[in-house]
Amino acid sequence: MFSKILIANRGEIALRILRACKELGISTVAVHSTADADAMHVRLADESVCIGPPAARDSYLNIPQLLAACEITGADAVHPGYGFLSENARFAEILEAHNIEFIGPTAEHIRIMGDKIQAKQTAKDLGIPVVPGSDGEVTASDDAHAIAREIGYPVLVKAAAGGGGRGMKVAQTEADLDTALSTARSEAKAAFGDDALYMEKYLGKPRHIEIQVLGDGKGNAVHLGERDCSLQRRHQKVLEEAPSPSLNAEQRERIGEIVANAMRKLKYRGVGTVEFLYENGEFYFIEMNTRLQVEHPVTEMITGIDLVNEQIRIAAGGDLDMSQDDISFEGHAIECRINAEDPVTFAPSPGTITYYHPPGGLGVRVDSGVYQGYKIPPYYDSLIGKLIVHGRNRVECMMRLRRCLDEFVVDEIKSTIPLFRDLVDNQAIANGQYDIHWLEKYLADKSN
Repeated sequence: MFSKILIANRGEIALRILRACKELGISTVAVHSTADADAMHVRLADESVCIGPPAARDSYLNIPQLLAACEITGADAVHPGYGFLSENARFAEILEAHNIEFIGPTAEHIRIMGDKIQAKQTAKDLGIPVVPGSDGEVTASDDAHAIAREIGYPVLVKAAAGGGGRGMKVAQTEADLDTALSTARSEAKAAFGDDALYMEKYLGKPRHIEIQVLGDGKGNAVHLGERDCSLQRRHQKVLEEAPSPSLNAEQRERIGEIVANAMRKLKYRGVGTVEFLYENGEFYFIEMNTRLQVEHPVTEMITGIDLVNEQIRIAAGGDLDMSQDDISFEGHAIECRINAEDPVTFAPSPGTITYYHPPGGLGVRVDSGVYQGYKIPPYYDSLIGKLIVHGRNRVECMMRLRRCLDEFVVDEIKSTIPLFRDLVDNQAIANGQYDIHWLEKYLADKSN
């Protein structure tokens, strides 16, 4: 096992990792920018190192500074959390060259799944169902038109190196396609430094279903069920739940075993999430995230498995100590991402939290790095924390969530808590009848 882990992240996920390390008896190193000097994970870590000014490129994305922090403190492993360098294959390779373990998959697997075109082809080769579309990069307009006519409009143009909805455009008709291609290419180049594009069939009302996997890199892998992440705004997840209200046990087992078998063939190491669009009973692969997900707690709540603990143990060379038959799914869990944003305009709302009271009680978990008097900086993601609730069934879970949202107080800054209070009272949400476009349409109708 590792003796000291450097946590190359900030906020709630840094604190989440720190807690797992402490429960394993591992010393921790917190790194922080000057803006995060008073962060909770910095206060609780065994050691801390300032790695630069507020801008992420000068601190949390500064590989030489992170490497220096490892050398100064003697850390023998790095946990990247999510975001920042968590899916940076070069970072993993640099750490390996310095005999520091990267707590995550191999650089090869990060690189394969980080390229959306290669990821789609790899998934297809591994037996995972994919969305109909181009076999690779689309470079010529004539080729794009031919592919679109073959798969049928509307089509989705996507950046090969993309994520978060950037470099992604819909062409409803042939007349829209050239504009979609040029706009997506420009966005992709600006956001990722790579203007490669590919195309897929655009699905009308799909749900976003993702399968959590865990492998030991030695050919052993299991799935931990699905999460439904269909409530989204601008391709960003807002609320996640497990299990999905749209799947039955047979569908869950079928797609879960397809994904787990693919990870066995790939000899995947650590945690990962294979994401699908689901429509009319069919699953279509869209991407794989080779890291811990923001929404991992809902899986932990229904399985009782500590995913961060498993990440660390496997990275240290441990075998997968469970089979698929050992995993059971109990009850229902929902996560709300509480952001420092105006609940109507979604404009960022940084500032000082003058009063903070998180909810509690049976089946309630709040993953957050904030506290009363904490100043939310304007430089990073606006996440205040994650409210996760668990119940014996979805109805109980929704009732518990409603109660917790009424208890949750974050004062003197605006937050998205009122949005969630509104959503839990909506009949479509109560019935589980929503798709990836539902929230944006709901918000647009409400503003008119």
